Amino acid sequence: MTNRMTKLDRLLSLVHALVDRSEGMTLDEMAAHIGVNRRTAERMRDIIMIHFDLEPIVEGRIKRWRIAGKLGRMFTRPTAEELAALQAEVTGCRAAGQDARADILASLLNKVKSALDAPTRARTAPDFEALAQIQRIFIPAGPCIPVRPETLATAQEAIMAGMVLEFDYQAEGKTEAEWRRVIPYGLVHGALSYLVGQKPNSDMPPAFYRLDRMRNAKVGDKPGIIPPDFQLDAWLARSFGIWREEEYDIVLRVMPHAVMRAKEWRFHPFQQVEPDDDQLVIRFRSGGLRELAEHLFTWGGDIMIEAPDVLRDMMIERLEIVGKAMSAKVGHR
Repeated sequence: MTNRMTKLDRLLSLVHALVDRSEGMTLDEMAAHIGVNRRTAERMRDIIMIHFDLEPIVEGRIKRWRIAGKLGRMFTRPTAEELAALQAEVTGCRAAGQDARADILASLLNKVKSALDAPTRARTAPDFEALAQIQRIFIPAGPCIPVRPETLATAQEAIMAGMVLEFDYQAEGKTEAEWRRVIPYGLVHGALSYLVGQKPNSDMPPAFYRLDRMRNAKVGDKPGIIPPDFQLDAWLARSFGIWREEEYDIVLRVMPHAVMRAKEWRFHPFQQVEPDDDQLVIRFRSGGLRELAEHLFTWGGDIMIEAPDVLRDMMIERLEIVGKAMSAKVGHR
């Protein structure tokens, strides 16, 4: 892409952002969105102001801008690439056994395609079909357990209504389901889908509940308001994986031959990466030590555990378990 085309692409991207964000954008947010400095963002804002109704929003000392109203169809018409990306998500969800989510995304895709006029559909269809055939979401080995669509819909309804969610839940290792009532804080999707919820009037922290283990879910008749200071992303970052436990200060040292790979890897959303001669030191704070130890096992000794000691002990324990299993296999032969 030429320099001139890059500038045009950034300008159009900023126009879309100023329409999509109803709360508006500051100059710093504009600059970050299109990857330029504040002065360049200011010049682009002035150009947009000439052609669009750019509305200022003042909140104390903070000033934001947004484009009032909606853009014309020529600006909002989806491309074949965008439609194919959505189709890939639908296909990926189905391959992972997440039909409930796939149905929602497929419905969205059909609505977007139906909204296109006939000439646009005819022009877009060949490229969409070609791109949809050659794009897939990689699904690694792991659980493939479907969630009932009505369970997902009921959980979402409870969250939007600000009410508790009630359901029968069969926890791992239990032979019978037990009734639960929780305040639904959010939903987390991956290989499995989870509800983050907390029991009302309880000092116990929020916990994960697998949607596939829920039965007879219904919206309760009592309020279930999410605390205003609860942030789902921050809560998730307190653990390396799904298991919730005490947090530790994690310090990992990457060996020289694995530094380039580690620089391209995200261990934790709030990690700090520091070069140390020809090695790399990675720091973050989280729980989930067992899951972290099992992940570090895949690095084959390229990463050393400097802290905490309990993580090092956990790694030794996991290695001993694997070693005993392999020895038993050899002895069996």
